[in-house]
Amino acid sequence: MTRCNFACQHAHPSYLSHPVTDKASHDGETDWLRFGYSSMQGISIRMEDALAAYPDLDSSTAFFGVYDGHLGNEVAVFCAKYLHQELVKQEDYLAGDLSTALQKAFLRMDEMICEKIGQREDEKVEGEEEQASDKESPISSPKKKKAKIERGNDDRSSDHGSASDIPISGSFACVAIIRHNQLIVANVGDSRCVLSRQGRAYPISKYHKITQDSEIQRITEAGGYVGSVKRPRAIGDLYFKTDKSLPAEKQIVTANPDIESVDLNIDDEFLILASYRIWEWLSGQEVVDLVREQLNSENRPKLSTICETLIDKLHTGGNVTVMLVQLKELPR
Repeated sequence: MTRCNFACQHAHPSYLSHPVTDKASHDGETDWLRFGYSSMQGISIRMEDALAAYPDLDSSTAFFGVYDGHLGNEVAVFCAKYLHQELVKQEDYLAGDLSTALQKAFLRMDEMICEKIGQREDEKVEGEEEQASDKESPISSPKKKKAKIERGNDDRSSDHGSASDIPISGSFACVAIIRHNQLIVANVGDSRCVLSRQGRAYPISKYHKITQDSEIQRITEAGGYVGSVKRPRAIGDLYFKTDKSLPAEKQIVTANPDIESVDLNIDDEFLILASYRIWEWLSGQEVVDLVREQLNSENRPKLSTICETLIDKLHTGGNVTVMLVQLKELPR
């Protein structure tokens, strides 16, 4: 696994005295689907959610993702920018194996974050050395050069980074891909995707909870303990992913997603992707019922307006993001 060296940003959860209720909303449409989304900051001190909507990822594929950041927005924003780009680069994607391509794209995010942080650190060190060289003799001492090289090797020799080297921000991710009549959902964390089939709610994604036996087993086998981990699966949270002797999917915290596949049919109406605060207050069936009621109303609101209505149903809370995708005629 790629080693990261960069300063930890000490983030502490903070809340506003009054929620920010302005919403960022958008709608879009293709020949075979409509979509809308809305996000609200709430009482959180800043917005840490991000999302991505690419209804024409290619001629027969749509991509939608909700990224629920924690302890900072950096990882969520990074995923919204790059995850779909990495997906289409995978050989499995080109071969039609979307599940494997999604898994690799999720795991690739941690690698890319480490690579980019490493580039910044190298640039920082080079800048500091250039400044130092300006103050030294024009002819550098061979002993100084050797010391720098040895120090650099020492920095890369340990299997675990120190607490000050590793960032603490991370992100949950729930991604849905629609290709032809196939829906594939990949998820880490507690964001969710729910499909409405003839008005009945079908959860497509899985929660990842610290109390689940499979998560406890992985954490303990990796040398961790449950009390030290709040989020068993996430992109980022690299402090828990520093054991180079373990593959990415066996780290204390892993970005390895659970993936579900569904064959869509004429009874499938829409799907909802949302960050966990929605599901704190509303069940999947309650969300489906509310969306159907709005879709069948006389004024036929925009899908983003329906998302805003869902957000307004929450009693309180921080960041929340809702995305609604209505199926029309699926491409063949």
